[in-house]
Amino acid sequence: MTARALIVGAARSGSGKTSVSVGLMRALARRGLVVRGAKSGPDYIDPGFHAAATGAPGVNLDTWAMPPDLIDRLAAAQAADADVLVVESAMGLFDGIAAAPGRSGAAADLARRFGLPVLLILEVSGQSQTAAAIARGFATHDPDVRIAGVILNQVASPRHERLVRDALAPLGLPVVGAVHRNPDMALPERHLGLVQAREHAALEAFIDRLADVMADALDLDAVLALAAPLAPRDGATAALLPPPGQRVAVAEDAAFSFVYPHLVQHWRTQGAELVPFSPLADEGPDPTCDACWLPGGYPELHAGRIAAADGFRQGLARFAADRPVHGECGGFMVLGRAFEDADGVTHEMTGLLGHVTSFARRKMNLGYRQARLLADSPIGPKGATVRGHEFHYSRLVEPGNDAPLAELFDGAGNPLGPSGARRGRVSGTFFHAIAAG
Repeated sequence: MTARALIVGAARSGSGKTSVSVGLMRALARRGLVVRGAKSGPDYIDPGFHAAATGAPGVNLDTWAMPPDLIDRLAAAQAADADVLVVESAMGLFDGIAAAPGRSGAAADLARRFGLPVLLILEVSGQSQTAAAIARGFATHDPDVRIAGVILNQVASPRHERLVRDALAPLGLPVVGAVHRNPDMALPERHLGLVQAREHAALEAFIDRLADVMADALDLDAVLALAAPLAPRDGATAALLPPPGQRVAVAEDAAFSFVYPHLVQHWRTQGAELVPFSPLADEGPDPTCDACWLPGGYPELHAGRIAAADGFRQGLARFAADRPVHGECGGFMVLGRAFEDADGVTHEMTGLLGHVTSFARRKMNLGYRQARLLADSPIGPKGATVRGHEFHYSRLVEPGNDAPLAELFDGAGNPLGPSGARRGRVSGTFFHAIAAG
């Protein structure tokens, strides 16, 4: 069995894609359907909400970072044994980077590749007839991307809804629902986007409220009728990063949580055992493990606790003496000598690498990255190319004297210079690895 699928898209971020997608997933699951979620692009937070709504892991489908055969493999695996697959678009439906056809990172790439219909969210606050012009633009922009239906969001009143519906009627695009303004639907945010699902107070009750709203606002039968079969394709996993060890200690708590679901699934499929530990609980990596992974997250919000976690820091130092330790983004920051928090207070970090980072002197770093590795590391052998993504506000204020881990390039191939650091068996980078290049 393979799922029927559709893409939930919009004109921009902040249009309500996540709230609608999560509520729709749960509302459909209540009908007894097996529902799965996917996220276009590199976002590592939304798949956690998809998992909470469906009871099964989400997945990223990133057409820039992942080769087509890996996209095929991951999409087929997510659709297998499911009735419905809801793919949530990142940013705007057509937003990606200039790249080879089908490799821009936009959700529109997935619509073209799999022939998936798009359910377009129109955020109509402050407009009425203009919504029809926006919908017409989406419907005609690319003949290979089919806008199958429309959801109105942020509707102010029954009169407002009627005006927008009347304006859309000549286009022939079915309006499958209208979500009226509801402050209870807002998902809390911070500097990297949504607050993680694991941190959301009363998450189950919140998702159930979203499902109640969607069940009332949308014609779920019409939504299901718009979904199209996701035809299975042959795929390959050659581009997936191999597990860094067979028994891998993985930091996991409110400070360390950004691990891509496709990597975790692949590592387990390859026979690796993932052993979680919590630096915030002053735990070090399990000494029976043969590798340690410090993922990204929000260590900048917990710098004082990390600095005071002597058991974690000493345990990590002992581990790193003879086994590999790798840190991504937040993990890389913690591997450094020190970190300056938002208030300008400097906290001692693990010192396994020599750099110093600051959240007080912040600068947004955002975009796709290609890394050519300068040495063997847990993310690949020397000379390999890895594709990934960088999104952080902390900046390097003292580079230290360690050797760089990689030569870095942006998504278009423009050189960004040496990046990351390595010392002995310890390595780290600001970018999150997604797949081999």
